[in-house]
Amino acid sequence: MALLLVLPACAPQATQAPEARPLLRETGFYPATPGLEWVYVPEGEALASPPYRVRVEGPTVFAGQEVLRFHAFGRGEDRLYFRQVGPSGVKLWGFQDPSARVAFAPPLLEYPPEALLAVGYRWGGSTEVRVELLTPSGQEPLAQGTLSYEMEVLEEREVRVPAGSFRIYRIRQSYRDRRSQDVREVWFAPRVGEVRTREGRILVERNFQ
Repeated sequence: MALLLVLPACAPQATQAPEARPLLRETGFYPATPGLEWVYVPEGEALASPPYRVRVEGPTVFAGQEVLRFHAFGRGEDRLYFRQVGPSGVKLWGFQDPSARVAFAPPLLEYPPEALLAVGYRWGGSTEVRVELLTPSGQEPLAQGTLSYEMEVLEEREVRVPAGSFRIYRIRQSYRDRRSQDVREVWFAPRVGEVRTREGRILVERNFQ
């Protein structure tokens, strides 16, 4: 099983629920306060389409590490992401859905420290990926291998999406295992989050300012 098959799922996903309203305030470079929520629809779809949502649920433990749990849900999908957010950047330790669990060791660096994020900046590395099936009797190993990744800030510019106008960094994400390569693009706005996800979903609403 190619490790890249698990990566496209690492994108904000969510279900229909009452619309998010601007109630909270957030000042972090990468917003991560429990209760924050983002609402997305696929690029090109009508705003009335069933949305995808991502919500910060709060602290938990994953692979022996204190992390934050992000819940992505919608259109029949349900997934938890486990991240550390701090001065050293945003680190993804793994994710889990009802049937499988994926862990990265060391964690995958999704975003660098704020001071480093600029046009032309690159970062990346290599991580061991462990995939386990979740069964009623416990966890069963499914696949393991090495994943290499490289991120590059291609551009900084103003964009307008249904959620508003934002100054974003356009970031290319490249992932490679021994079988294949996968290239994605994300639009990240400091103190807002992902305005366009790697799955091509556009931000239409958020419940914080």
